Amino acid sequence: MTRPLPSLAALFGAALLASCGANAVQDITGPLPSARVRFFNFGVNAPAVNFYAGGAKMTAVQSTTGTESTNGVSYGGTGANNSGLYSGIAPGQYDLTGRIAAATDKDLVIAKVSATIADGKYYSFYMSGFYDPVAKTVEAFVVEDPIPAAFDYTQAYVRFVNALSNANAMTLYAKNTATGTEVPIGAAVAYKAAGAFTAVPAAVYDLSTRFAGSAANAIARTGVSFVAGRVYTITARGDITVTSTTATNRPFLDNTANR
Repeated sequence: MTRPLPSLAALFGAALLASCGANAVQDITGPLPSARVRFFNFGVNAPAVNFYAGGAKMTAVQSTTGTESTNGVSYGGTGANNSGLYSGIAPGQYDLTGRIAAATDKDLVIAKVSATIADGKYYSFYMSGFYDPVAKTVEAFVVEDPIPAAFDYTQAYVRFVNALSNANAMTLYAKNTATGTEVPIGAAVAYKAAGAFTAVPAAVYDLSTRFAGSAANAIARTGVSFVAGRVYTITARGDITVTSTTATNRPFLDNTANR
């Protein structure tokens, strides 16, 4: 079964294997990775991928055959087996990549970002924009996830990331379905950028994004619950020109918890 190599469980296992001879004493006292990173495939029409940091595979799909699965993280998905959770990683400079998971063009790099991963910090890697089937490339970017240090556990914290390439900067709004109160979640956010985490009361919200100077919703999503003491990222993805409410590549607001 193929598993994410840099997960905490895998790192413990690697430490055990490295220390075990026929009669070796197991040493599990090595330090845990001190940084975190997670991955999203939000590249419209992009193939399923596995994500890597340098040569280390960070995501994987379970295989029952004893060989690596040719499935990967498909469009709209987060790091397989991680459910949007972070993987541990040592601080340093990395080429973060998305590589084709299918048998055809297996392990071909279609997205790459060189990033410095700092000690004690959290990051998100996004494949974004539109996949070019001729060049076999898609855009990507990395943002830091600065979870607030001063934390009010009676509130939820929300921020907006814009991974939608063919739209202008947008502001995210959250409307409390019980009180009708609507508030902006930070300021307008351009493509490949992230807004600040904003405290909101725990409640169920209808979410929407709007362009500057417009009262019309560009993207909307209803009935999103924000729980007190949790941190969330709302990410815009898809194709802003699509008007279908069911198309895979329609404009969409993804909701993934940071903690």
